[in-house]
Amino acid sequence: MHRVLCGVTAALLVSAAVAMPGFAQKSGGVLRLSHFDSPASMSILEEATVAAERPVMGVFNNLVMYRQDVAQTSLASIVPDLATGWSWNEEGTELTFPLRQGVKWHDGKPFTAADVKCTWDLLAGKAGEKLRINPRKSWYANIDNITNNGDYEVTFHLKRPQPALLALLASGWSPVYPCHVSPRDMRSHPIGTGPFKFVEFKPNERITLTRNPDYWKPGRPYLDGIEYTIVKEVATRNLAFFAGKFDVTSPYGVTIPTLKDFKEQAPQAICEVTATNVNRTMIINRSKPPFDNAELRRALTMSLDRKAFVDIITEGQGDIGGVMLPPPEGVWGMPPETLRTLPGYDPDVAKNRAEARAIMQQLGYGPDHRLALTVSTRNIPAYRDPATILVSQLHEIYIDPELDPVDTVQWYPKLMRKDYSVGLNVSETGVDDPDQQFYENYVCGSDRNYTGYCNPEVDKLIDRQSMEADARKRKELVWEIERRLAEDGARPVIFYPRGGTCRQPWVKGLTIMVNSIYNGWRFEDVWLDK
Repeated sequence: MHRVLCGVTAALLVSAAVAMPGFAQKSGGVLRLSHFDSPASMSILEEATVAAERPVMGVFNNLVMYRQDVAQTSLASIVPDLATGWSWNEEGTELTFPLRQGVKWHDGKPFTAADVKCTWDLLAGKAGEKLRINPRKSWYANIDNITNNGDYEVTFHLKRPQPALLALLASGWSPVYPCHVSPRDMRSHPIGTGPFKFVEFKPNERITLTRNPDYWKPGRPYLDGIEYTIVKEVATRNLAFFAGKFDVTSPYGVTIPTLKDFKEQAPQAICEVTATNVNRTMIINRSKPPFDNAELRRALTMSLDRKAFVDIITEGQGDIGGVMLPPPEGVWGMPPETLRTLPGYDPDVAKNRAEARAIMQQLGYGPDHRLALTVSTRNIPAYRDPATILVSQLHEIYIDPELDPVDTVQWYPKLMRKDYSVGLNVSETGVDDPDQQFYENYVCGSDRNYTGYCNPEVDKLIDRQSMEADARKRKELVWEIERRLAEDGARPVIFYPRGGTCRQPWVKGLTIMVNSIYNGWRFEDVWLDK
């Protein structure tokens, strides 16, 4: 069998990163971060919010991972992790990983190829035990089966070629789970092979990790531990940072308007404003009358003033884009001149809303007969604030909306049940790659297709782009899919916020990623210069 070797250079990069002799890193100390919300559990595979994924990513390893010192994730930044490399067969339908030997789970049991197979059997629903919620099942629908060649090699057998599968496997959402620990136990006390061991999760209070002294990477991690203190309100988190209680703010959680407070109250702080690739979207329940009417959904879409969201929420520092994050941070997004040709993206808001009001009048609504509806959203500022603006904008087209804030623990189950009419949500873009975004959110019947959108022709295009190895040709297909989704009003993207991350000057080795908030939290290279 012909094999295309892809992991050798990456392995050398890892070796070089492990050595890094010139930086004089210091060992010791506990990294203290504020954390924006309290998750439902500690099981990455069952959760859909970074509130769970960020504090637990350092507990685990992946087969492959994105380099933690490269801000823009892409296929070019993937390196081995529990795998020592990877290779494809000539047809692009078999992906083989040789595995590291001598790696141990935090409870002392050995890591083997069986754990890899168990993890993806669990994700596929083939295991004896089931995940309570399986938000990323759609990522791996193209995997036919996984075979082990002894204890230290696995092969993923695919139904068709999928060059971007590596991008999904490298995400922080794709850890390897242990065979010998039940999904139930992973919710409360996760066991991994990573640089940090899980200690404690006290809901609405804190999440605590400690250094893994037996980590398989020599000399890592530098930190003795990490403490996440859960503080839901932005102002309270900022004040605690000013008072010296935290080394790092909740990443991306410093709003643009409050950055000036850091200059005044904590002038020593190092603050970065970056793209997040967590867009705000309007979700419309297509199965719930009267929103099963395509014209009504179009009117809702045409009511949006995207620039107003950017100006109010981010003081002009957010971005307007489609399903894929716009450039330069986004690898696959449309350029602005192409984006403006999509339905609803004309910057003439007055014209768009005139069309929306005309549609509403044709449907029997008007100044004296307004449509009452509830706009649901997750009850944290990052959702609640733009939802308030959405409510005011819908009011402009003969709608009387009421805001319904929902606690995090209930929010995602509510979406999965489609127990809403209209809402403001985010697309949790685990990877800046079309396969993740399209298969998770837009194909017929996917678990996180919260709006119930289904277009078989679009599904065929999604499969075509997934099989395309030529990046230029794939991008053309991606943009055609973007146009179809906008024409169908599948899940109108409102805007992409930018967020600030502030840290004390003694925090070293932390890279804030610019095209995904989910992939940079291994923390094994972070150290404190104190």
